[in-house]
Amino acid sequence: MAAHPTTRRAGGRHARRLTPYLLIAPAIVLELLIHIIPMLVGVWMSFVQLTQYYIANWSSAPWQGLSAYKVALNFSSPVGDSLLHSFKITCLYTVVVVAISWFFGMSAALVLHRKFRGRGLFRTLFLVPYAMPIYAGIMTWNFMLQRDNGLVNHVLKSLGITDGQTFWLIGGNAFWSMVVIAIWRTWPFAFLMLLAGLQNIPEDVYDAAAVDGAGIWRQIRYITLPALRPVNLVLVLMMFLWTFNDFNTPFVLFGAQPPTSADLVSVHIYGASFVNWNFGFGSAMSVLLLLFLLVVTGAYLLIFNRRSRRA
Repeated sequence: MAAHPTTRRAGGRHARRLTPYLLIAPAIVLELLIHIIPMLVGVWMSFVQLTQYYIANWSSAPWQGLSAYKVALNFSSPVGDSLLHSFKITCLYTVVVVAISWFFGMSAALVLHRKFRGRGLFRTLFLVPYAMPIYAGIMTWNFMLQRDNGLVNHVLKSLGITDGQTFWLIGGNAFWSMVVIAIWRTWPFAFLMLLAGLQNIPEDVYDAAAVDGAGIWRQIRYITLPALRPVNLVLVLMMFLWTFNDFNTPFVLFGAQPPTSADLVSVHIYGASFVNWNFGFGSAMSVLLLLFLLVVTGAYLLIFNRRSRRA
């Protein structure tokens, strides 16, 4: 017997209400399994003295409360001073990499936005570092930066710039080597995002500005940059978070114990957890890093959203 029309309509409304929840259910389950639950376990680990002696049975690790946080934030102690040094290195690394990557990406996007012969070739060439596997690219740089048989020293010696005996992976040069590699990996993403944003700016606007006598710099300042503001808001935030949490570059380049000048927070936490086998202290530093990034991200979005509403 056919169902009553009223019953069919009620069933259709019920299915429509459930459909959104069914569609997002897999994403919620994966988010819980991959991010939320491991993060909560990490927070719990920061309150227990989880060392190599309790790896086999985590529940037997003694409770230490906020002791790990007090040690990490006591900057007069060697441990706290080492963490503060790592934090300063990470901040400098992030600022330099994000600023130069954005500048390179913006410059290339402005040039390749215009039509000219060979534009497609340059676009493809510039995206190669972004398309290349991360580990393969960094390992190639590692070989190139070797002192005795690296390509960089060979080229610099051939040009008469150095004596070809420069150490690029130890001492103070290690920081700048890491910065160069990070910029090489990051700027193509900035280029791609900004180039996509430029496609949405009508050419008529530039033509009208040119007729009014506006030069290229005035067009960039008063047309391009304001139109790219939403893109830059997201782009800078993403590059900041990726760069501040960068682990692959220093770890593949230097290993688990990088030089002091290249001791980023991410590798510092890894060393505390998997080299010194103090997972409780490593978790405490991870929680502090998470809180710092949440505060910076929240402040960044709050400030720029207010400015956008006023504009």
